Amino acid sequence: MIVIFKSKASGDVIMFGDAAHALMKIMGKDPDPKGIITPEQLPGAIAALKAAIEESRRQGGPNEDEEADKAPMAQHVTLAQRAIPLLELLEWSVKKNTPVVWGV
Repeated sequence: MIVIFKSKASGDVIMFGDAAHALMKIMGKDPDPKGIITPEQLPGAIAALKAAIEESRRQGGPNEDEEADKAPMAQHVTLAQRAIPLLELLEWSVKKNTPVVWGV
């Protein structure tokens, strides 16, 4: 399944359902087929994603230098790599005071 996060503030962020659902849970959202992060909820969602990225890095996920030496298909995709495009969409949405939706 594919999930597309949309906002009038920026381009769409497209990701596989399992990754999107994990990020939704981090932001305190149910991984429903349709959803919204209101402008009022955006700062909390941004803070939650940033905290999860930082915690993942502190826990010593894969070393990025070591991963770069591996063949592309053998490289581990980190939480930060999955979350940063969505995080950027959320930050643009805060600036434009517009919601982020998915499944619509």
